[in-house]
Amino acid sequence: MNFDRIMIRYGEMALKGKNRRAFEQKLQSNIAIKLRKYPNTTIKKTQGRMFVLLNGEKPHEVMKECQEVFGIHSLSFAVMVEKEEEKMKEAVMLAFHDARNARTFKISSKRTDKTFPIPSQELNPLLGGHILRQTEDVKVDVHNPDVEIKVEVRHEGCYVTAQDYPGAGGLPVGTTGKSLLMLSGGIDSPVAGYLTMKRGVEIEAIHFHSPPYTSERAKQKVIDLAQALSKFGSKVKIHVIPFTAIQQKIHREMPEGYSMTIMRRMMMRISEQVAAGNELLSITTGESLGQVASQTMESMNTINEVTNYPIIRPLVSMDKIEIIDISRKIRTYDISIRPFEDCCTVFVPKAPKTKPTRKNANYYESNSDFTRDIEKALGESYIVEVSPDRQSGQQDDEFDDLL
Repeated sequence: MNFDRIMIRYGEMALKGKNRRAFEQKLQSNIAIKLRKYPNTTIKKTQGRMFVLLNGEKPHEVMKECQEVFGIHSLSFAVMVEKEEEKMKEAVMLAFHDARNARTFKISSKRTDKTFPIPSQELNPLLGGHILRQTEDVKVDVHNPDVEIKVEVRHEGCYVTAQDYPGAGGLPVGTTGKSLLMLSGGIDSPVAGYLTMKRGVEIEAIHFHSPPYTSERAKQKVIDLAQALSKFGSKVKIHVIPFTAIQQKIHREMPEGYSMTIMRRMMMRISEQVAAGNELLSITTGESLGQVASQTMESMNTINEVTNYPIIRPLVSMDKIEIIDISRKIRTYDISIRPFEDCCTVFVPKAPKTKPTRKNANYYESNSDFTRDIEKALGESYIVEVSPDRQSGQQDDEFDDLL
């Protein structure tokens, strides 16, 4: 006997009211996209439940994919068997062995089919006793078991579920709007994208590319980061903005201490136009308060002046260690630390202003007209699209050769 399905449990999505159906439909669609490489799987939605029917696909491989889908609180392997005592005993043994190294267990049975002759209070010791007879050094613990095996006798059959596996939590991607992620290539911005997606937001990315100061490998790093993020949702569009001319002009014409602030203001202006042109409702950044000069409260206030768009900053209260921990978890850290500079490290001033003011920034900008420069950058921009199925292969091999 093998597991024939995976049971999916909702988290906060279960608290939704009249719009819950829309959340469930989006979750079902996202799971289907995630499991495209397992063509035999099907997704079945019932009242308050969702199942992935395996149809011969490898259970643990499919489980691993489902664990990366936002909107799922927990998952369990499950099997449906006939309402026959020996079949049920075989199923609970399968569920017990799924919890490797478990030394204590609990059987929790529920009988919704009242025509089934064995009541729940008798079914628990009947099935639990079978596990005890088939194992050694295993005990029943009804209060704090290593694994709780759930048995539900329904009209169509008996469902047995094994231990709970954690899901990604959050809300299904695509249920709370779209945002433009400023993706630099560092450690922080992909983590910001991940946490924004966790709240149900679909992301597109914008990347400012400054050749020859930044290389094609730096751009490839960003493409690989976007591809890593796409595994938690679906395809991701990257708007690549040629930024060299604007950076050179800032370096020539702006005071050195304000060059970083004004560069970020230019990025924000361009990002707003890209967002508006693509029906995106906000801009997401990887800023963490106080981490660098451009991320002080004064800098954020001065930079924010140039846009009316909401700025989502998921990392604003996190320290670097917390951010790195998440980046390792989502497998972006090793990509982010590749030794290829992004545009934010080009022309870095020796002493950037940590407390810039809007008044001064506006004064310095008034001495130069960046309108045509921004229009030219937008006109020369292009889109790279990545998806969970994309393989970066060749670029990764080239990077490995450098180590």
